[in-house]
Amino acid sequence: MSVHAGQDGGADTLSLDFVQFALGAGVLRFGEFKTKAGRLSPYFFNAGLFDDGAKLGRLAEFYARRLLASGIAFDMIFGPAYKGIPLAAAVAIELARLGRNVPFAYNRKEAKDHGEGGTLVGAPLQGRVLIVDDVMSAGTAAKESVAIIRAAGATPHAVAIALDRQEMATDNGQDVPYSAVQFVREQLGLQVCAIATLTDVLQHLAQHPGDGPANAEQAAHHQRVLAYRARYGVA
Repeated sequence: MSVHAGQDGGADTLSLDFVQFALGAGVLRFGEFKTKAGRLSPYFFNAGLFDDGAKLGRLAEFYARRLLASGIAFDMIFGPAYKGIPLAAAVAIELARLGRNVPFAYNRKEAKDHGEGGTLVGAPLQGRVLIVDDVMSAGTAAKESVAIIRAAGATPHAVAIALDRQEMATDNGQDVPYSAVQFVREQLGLQVCAIATLTDVLQHLAQHPGDGPANAEQAAHHQRVLAYRARYGVA
């Protein structure tokens, strides 16, 4: 199951507000960017630029609101190292503020050989675990998280991400006819909850038509993103 309120073709208010927020924070940018798959993308989403308390708090609010609206049931949160660590903590804080207090944990990439040792930090992994990350490119981080969660005796249940790029994943350098989100949903059996999708980005770009350099630039971005989706997009 994939959860996004606007996936019927139109965007909901939350997703469009998030796109506007990401643009204002400089996290979502337009231009020419090389992706991990080697593609030249006309847009780039860098969640690492949610880099102060106000932006991280606002981001956590979007995650929490989407999760609560989704109806996905979960018992705790897991943040995969490294970007998932602050995300998991921030989302847990915001959910508690909204009356849904759940434990959270995260992993280290290197095992600690002193103190409590091991690679896991935080609450014990148990029950239905929600993985919180920024985006999914190939589903590799999700697969690694699933292995960690299962090894601890818990159940990997769902993944929450900020943006679903809705484009073909790659396998050994080759394009495959499914996205990372579809792989995680259909092959790993996890529910996926996205705050926004590429469809929402396109809808934002299609809004506010008019004259002037700014609108002409926005129209050009819209056409380039449409062309990119036509080449690499998935249903």
